[in-house]
Amino acid sequence: MSLALTLALLLDAALGEPRWLWSRLPHPAVLMGRAVGWCDTRFNGPRAPRLAGLLCMMGLGAGAILLGLLLAQLGWGVAVIVAAILLAHRSLIEHVRAVAQGLATSTGDGRRAVAMIVGRDTATMDDAAITRAAIESGAENFSDGVIAPAFWFAVAGLPGLLLYKITNTADSMIGHRTPRHEAFGWAAARLDDVLNVIPARLTALLIAATQGVAHDWRAIARDARRHRSPNAGWPEAAMARALGVALSGPRSYNGRMRDFPFVNPGGNRAPGTSDIEAAIRVLWRAWGVTLAVTVLLGVVL
Repeated sequence: MSLALTLALLLDAALGEPRWLWSRLPHPAVLMGRAVGWCDTRFNGPRAPRLAGLLCMMGLGAGAILLGLLLAQLGWGVAVIVAAILLAHRSLIEHVRAVAQGLATSTGDGRRAVAMIVGRDTATMDDAAITRAAIESGAENFSDGVIAPAFWFAVAGLPGLLLYKITNTADSMIGHRTPRHEAFGWAAARLDDVLNVIPARLTALLIAATQGVAHDWRAIARDARRHRSPNAGWPEAAMARALGVALSGPRSYNGRMRDFPFVNPGGNRAPGTSDIEAAIRVLWRAWGVTLAVTVLLGVVL
């Protein structure tokens, strides 16, 4: 499994998500999204929405595990390809870098680029808010899109990877505290929280260790607890300390300003495009250590 994960990490880093392929075929993540959307449309109603959401997640999870078991029978080559497709390091870097490139042109271009990777309102963001959002997204999605899938693939093969991906997809679509989804999406959000407990902290450790701020671990842990998410705060807190910036903080959702606390509140609250590029370098270093550890485990085990 370590060899398969090593090859998948390298394949994803080299190719990312080639447009020529996914413009012709639906990406597996898109298919997962359609499955979640169908469940939402078909079963999310006024009668016992929490139970309906729980049963839907049980069905989606069981289907993902079964599909993983079937694909695993096709050999390790298929496992490498599926894992590479479902890892997202190269595409993450490209999306984060696009924000820096947009900001270099204009605030409007920066807003349009960051709107592709965050769910908050972007229409009135200034350059500092755009920059913080890009860095936060890079840190959080490195955990969700790289470390967590790699972790569950290493632990449980394709069944573990597909279970994680369908859960994470469901959480991103229905795991919100809105009138429509607070009850129906409860199971998706809670399962996503559980599956990310270890990967989120591993991501924070990778960032802190590669940037020489591991000695600030207590401060990172304290800052992580300031975040509204039980897991996303860990990679963001580590990234904030690594760059010396303040992340999170007030932002608007659906036209409503939310007064979230800053992570690393003593850091620079007005970072610029150079900080986005610095964050990208941090992510590549953490990815490199992840690859090295994977290779080492393959040799030792």
